[in-house]
Amino acid sequence: MRTAAAIVALALFASPLGAQSVDRAEVGRILDEGLNRSEVMRTVQHLTDHIGPRLTNSPGMRAAEDWTLSKFRDWGLKNAHKEGFDFGRGWWIERASARMVSPRPIALTAIPIAWTPATAGKISAPVIVAPMSEERHFARYRGQLAGKIVLVTLPNDGSEPGDPAFRRYSGDELAKLDVYDQPKYDPEASDRRMKRLDYSSKLDAFLKAEGAVAYATMSPRDGKLVHGAGYLFGAGETQQVPGVEIAAEDYRRLARLAKQGPAPVVELENVVHFVDTDTKAYNIIADIPGSDPSGAYVMAGAHMDSWVAGDGAVDNGAGVAMVMEAARILQAMGVKPKRTIRFALWAGEEQGLLGSMAYVEQHIAARQRKPGSADTGLARFYGWANRWPITRQPGYGQLAAYFNLDNGSGKVRGIYAEGNGAVVPIFREWFAPFGSMGANTVAIRKTGGTDHVFFSAVGIPAFQFIQDPLDYGSRLHHTSIDTFDHIKADDMRQGAVILASFLLNAANADKALPRMPFPTEPNVTDPFAYPNPDDLD
Repeated sequence: MRTAAAIVALALFASPLGAQSVDRAEVGRILDEGLNRSEVMRTVQHLTDHIGPRLTNSPGMRAAEDWTLSKFRDWGLKNAHKEGFDFGRGWWIERASARMVSPRPIALTAIPIAWTPATAGKISAPVIVAPMSEERHFARYRGQLAGKIVLVTLPNDGSEPGDPAFRRYSGDELAKLDVYDQPKYDPEASDRRMKRLDYSSKLDAFLKAEGAVAYATMSPRDGKLVHGAGYLFGAGETQQVPGVEIAAEDYRRLARLAKQGPAPVVELENVVHFVDTDTKAYNIIADIPGSDPSGAYVMAGAHMDSWVAGDGAVDNGAGVAMVMEAARILQAMGVKPKRTIRFALWAGEEQGLLGSMAYVEQHIAARQRKPGSADTGLARFYGWANRWPITRQPGYGQLAAYFNLDNGSGKVRGIYAEGNGAVVPIFREWFAPFGSMGANTVAIRKTGGTDHVFFSAVGIPAFQFIQDPLDYGSRLHHTSIDTFDHIKADDMRQGAVILASFLLNAANADKALPRMPFPTEPNVTDPFAYPNPDDLD
């Protein structure tokens, strides 16, 4: 192992020396520690095999909070602590079963939908296919749902894959990522999305009033994959009707039988539990202190929460383990950075990036709330970007850079510059020692959907790494097979050492990374556009 690492190090140092901002001796030390004494796979294995799914505020997430905090402290990091924010209810699955009992007995692949209630023991009822996606559809099924298990998804013909499930980026594909997308500002679009957020509550109320005993959705993926995602987690938001997601193949079979008649009978048992002992969720924070008396720091983060169908391995135990491993590497090296290096493990990402949003609001910048707007659950996520003005918090100027990992366990191939052209040549220098590891792309484009978003939205240099997709999007993301078996050890070690190097470069740079202009409210991109009439209902 040591010999292999030495060969890799020699290959890296054979690249041209054009990067005066990179301390190659420190890169060598990072490689030695991160490749010869890596603990990244032990870390992700404990998070997945031992702790398992980590739904925000569930017992699994509480166990992960305590364990990761203890690891940071055992490694000698400072200021290791939990930082709470208002979230809502915890929820977990003890056991669940689903089977068709007529016209023939067959086990169904299904999972309770998160934050839906338990069944009253085993319940058995005929199904009815009643596709509903908008409130105006309710009238079509009024008076028909009593005593039924209601299949609310419109069945489709299947999703047989046309592309390989597992792939790595080619050079051409990486080059195509380097495209500048002009910003688009349409605050009415966010308002329309927020209007649709209460549909789940309205559907639940309708099903309850009609006497349905349970409802079922169809998995959006074929292959007997299930997800179980649900979003009514706030206190007072809980649904009253039990819900399950059924594998697409099983769901279509039920729908075909129901169409042909008589309706099949399904037996369900969901033994699930709500946890209300603490409605706060917690981010985990730990530091390697810097010498800068101003309190300046750089930061890396990954979200620790997951959905419940699998063990949250690639989403996002992999990112958590790489962030933790970068912390362990730098701490083991005994680095004394100029700027503090902070590590954050976020909660509530799957429910709207709520953990990183809470950190930004507490430490970085706040946005003016729109009068009368909802400020709980997913409404916080959809409405946040349209709140003006932005007010800097006292710590705004201290955060010099934020780096995020949340694209599975694939090899790091580069980084998204998030529209910040001034950092492009800097990052190319920082990647120079890692070209032979396959990491050299700096793409100008912006990315969304994960925890760097709110940092970037208030003007902090915040970045997401480019990773090989592997089978993250094709079959693992949020699914029942998101387990340790799909983690790639060589890729994880590579990602951890690159993250450690980027953090040390950012912490010790003579000048902090360039910032974009401080955000102010933009003009609407298309002032002549008319909304879709369907969005106005």
